[in-house]
Amino acid sequence: MLVQLGELSQRLGGELIGDARATVARIGPLESADAATISFLANPRYQAQLATTAAACVIVGPALRDAAAARGAAIVCADPYLAFARLTQWWAAQTRRLPTPGVHASAVVEVGAWVDPLAAIGPLAYIGAGARVLAGAVVGAQAHVGADAVVGERTVLKPRVVLGDACRIGQRGLVHSGAVIGADGFGFAPTKDEQGSRWEKIEQLGAVVLGDDVEIGANTCIDRGALDDTVIDDGVKLDNLVQIGHNVHIGAHSAFAGCVGVAGSARIGRHCTAGGGAIILGHLEICDHVHITAATVISRSIHKPGQYSGMFPFDDNASWEKNAATLRQLHTLRERVRALEKKT
Repeated sequence: MLVQLGELSQRLGGELIGDARATVARIGPLESADAATISFLANPRYQAQLATTAAACVIVGPALRDAAAARGAAIVCADPYLAFARLTQWWAAQTRRLPTPGVHASAVVEVGAWVDPLAAIGPLAYIGAGARVLAGAVVGAQAHVGADAVVGERTVLKPRVVLGDACRIGQRGLVHSGAVIGADGFGFAPTKDEQGSRWEKIEQLGAVVLGDDVEIGANTCIDRGALDDTVIDDGVKLDNLVQIGHNVHIGAHSAFAGCVGVAGSARIGRHCTAGGGAIILGHLEICDHVHITAATVISRSIHKPGQYSGMFPFDDNASWEKNAATLRQLHTLRERVRALEKKT
């Protein structure tokens, strides 16, 4: 696909420096770009790569306008990383092969299910009784849409996705392969009988409700609620291998990286982020605009926006709690020692 720089600059709303009729054929990074590549530079620390890249055109911010112009064509945008993201969306839309609407001959659509004529149901997919698949939605090969579930308009379920009974996902969603939405939450009551201790299952009677523009990564699991629903609000992005426990509520436009785990009944605000491997314990409340760094364990509620980090070696619980309490006073103790040193 050949695209003129003039067209791209208009789509991105940026200032073009260079020949509007020049063309590019691909998007790529600065270090491996060739004369048919459009690239981008968002972080000024990599400015030196401008002098060595072979890219035909580079998307840059206003601060790098002159440096980019000195080497060749450039598109100057207020936020080059955002412009790059929107360019990838447009580029993918031009090259993506859209599935043909209709139900594949090998798919199973149960009596009572409703599939919009503009939806596409792939090979060996299953649509349960009472389920609804709305216009423009795609249910990939071997995907499972349970009874009474809802797939919103233009939402894509990739191959082998499971959307459990009565679970719902809104418009323009994207769920990657292997994700399971609506498995039973981990609920068991301890009991004893003549054979000793065992666990009694608590039936999970809620569902999972996902809003619009939600993206769920590969092999991520979102458990259905025990009584009320597990809720993922609009615009939430979950990476691969994320675990969301039952009755969790995640606020709009939050984003969690791979291997994050959220235990049951935690309530997380809007515009929150969690780095890879972070853990949020159950029944906690996290306010809006909280950012949790990778591998941090959140063991108490957070009521103030900001960035939070913390890792501490495990120990027997009583010792760990004492050491953790002491560690939290370490800064104050240091200041007291400094004050004493000044007096002496």
